[in-house]
Parts: sequence; structure tokens; C-alpha cells
Amino acid sequence: MAYQQAQIAVTKTEEFEQLKSALERILSGAAEKFYGKLQNRGLNVRELEKIAAAGIPEALDSALAKSGKKARQLYESLTLSDQALMREFYLERIERVDVKIREKYRKVYQYY
Repeated sequence: MAYQQAQIAVTKTEEFEQLKSALERILSGAAEKFYGKLQNRGLNVRELEKIAAAGIPEALDSALAKSGKKARQLYESLTLSDQALMREFYLERIERVDVKIREKYRKVYQYY
């Protein structure tokens, strides 16, 4: 029998979906700019909390910027379980970024 992750329901769906959509748009259409900003600021791609605190998502996603809410505010408004689900979504999503882009910005993927 294969491992199956338990499904956890999202509590704050509006905030969760708004942040999730912004991250998806960034990683789909502005990945080069995203990784460039991370590299310039010395941030690791796996540090979602620091990325949100730095204001990178709203700088790259016009829909999020127009909403008047910052990624940090959205993330911090989530419950702990919602934050965990957001981190899981984000970590899975950054692994699907084009290999050429990941290679070009390999420093932001390094653990040290």
C-alpha cells in the first residue's frame, strides 16, 4: 500500500488562494525576474517567509500589488496549518521550474 498524504482543509481560503495564485503567476511567467531578485538579495528559494517579508511577490505580480495586500500580510493571516499547506505548495512548485532557469540560478537553490 502506497503512502497517501492526509488531506487537510484550508481554513482561510480567500487569503490562501490569493497568495497561491500570485506565486503561481510569478513562477509561470516571471520566474527569471523572481530568481534574479532572490539572487540579488541573497535569499534562498526555499525561504518563503523571507521572500514574502522582502516584498518580492507584490513587486512581480501586478494583481497582488493592485489588491492592496502584501504577500507577508496574506501569509501571516493564515492559520498554522494553512501556512504549512502554502509552504508545501510553494516547495513543490519551485521544483517544477524549468531546468535551464534552475541551473542558471543554482545559487538560490543551494542550502549553504
